[in-house]
Amino acid sequence: MSVNLYRFQIELSDVERAVYETLDFRVAQHPSEGIHYMLTRVIAFALNSQEDLAFALTGLHDPDAAAISVPEMSGGFKLLIEIGSPSAKKLHKATKVSKSVKVYTYKNPELMMRELKEEKIHRGDEIAFYSVVPSFLDELAALLRKDNRWGILFNDGLITVEAGGKSVSCELVSHRFAG
Repeated sequence: MSVNLYRFQIELSDVERAVYETLDFRVAQHPSEGIHYMLTRVIAFALNSQEDLAFALTGLHDPDAAAISVPEMSGGFKLLIEIGSPSAKKLHKATKVSKSVKVYTYKNPELMMRELKEEKIHRGDEIAFYSVVPSFLDELAALLRKDNRWGILFNDGLITVEAGGKSVSCELVSHRFAG
């Protein structure tokens, strides 16, 4: 089993945050990582683009590390981003060490919320939860190459990705945790 390495050059137009920039980064897809997980990481990275934003240095090898983070100089984190369906324990810990915690999922958000509601999560009501539909990720996967040049427009909750002369869109749905 080998790691797949992808390059992304993204022209980002995030109207919601007034961020317009060119991103150039590489993503390693671990053999145990599904394509939906990896593409959700890429979308979350682009939509949270800021100084010092980085993928986990240990990749998926460290189950305690957040998928994406922005460290603080004084220790702790400005932002931790989890992908998929993180455990309540992981989110509880994340909210204790980070000013902001976000979750991007491609799984059933209602099921995830029900499971998390059963547990105690520190500052759980401050966690931002977002979901994308798997069919959007399937369309992106069909456009995926080793070297990707994408345009991403995010406006009014709609993500539009242009790649290879094709355009795919999906609503980024926000969910509220009522723990």
